[in-house]
Amino acid sequence: MSEVLHDRATGLVDMPVRMERANLQHLPHYDLPPGYWLRTMLPEEAPTWTEVQRDAERVIEVSDGLFMDEFGSDLRAIEHRCFLLEAEGRRAVGTISAWYTADYNRTGANWGRLHWFAIRPSHQGRGLARPMISYVLERFAAWGHPAAWLATSTSRLPALKLYLDFGFAPDLEQPGAREVWARVRANLPHPALANL
Repeated sequence: MSEVLHDRATGLVDMPVRMERANLQHLPHYDLPPGYWLRTMLPEEAPTWTEVQRDAERVIEVSDGLFMDEFGSDLRAIEHRCFLLEAEGRRAVGTISAWYTADYNRTGANWGRLHWFAIRPSHQGRGLARPMISYVLERFAAWGHPAAWLATSTSRLPALKLYLDFGFAPDLEQPGAREVWARVRANLPHPALANL
């Protein structure tokens, strides 16, 4: 919990946090609106992914090599775990990944990681986020992952609310997590945060 970020748009201090969904049962399902579809991507489409992330990102710098830094350890997995959201005209307007990691599994199980989720600002507010998340969680369940986790940051209040609505809970095992989530709760009165 030591890394401090700053929201470039507001200048507010932004702290990294983790969230987890302890099981993948009773998943809510949402369909994409007409004119949008998700498809798997290829490693050579990294520049498209980078372009979407840069367009959507307001907190961190998205470097040219970020995609390979994040996903290059398993190039074959990219082809079925990384997705581009496209709109009519085949323009990529979003990204989301159903990734995995070996370093986040307190139970010894292979948890899925909802990773690098972004929608271009010009397509936000069109009912795309819930279908994208439900798609990834359904993939995790189909592939036998028992649970899922994600990393985000405290200034992303709409995203935090969305994750909480999907049954993700704060990971309170990290040092200082309770204090950070108490600050989030002051700005995001969500029932899932009431007992922190």
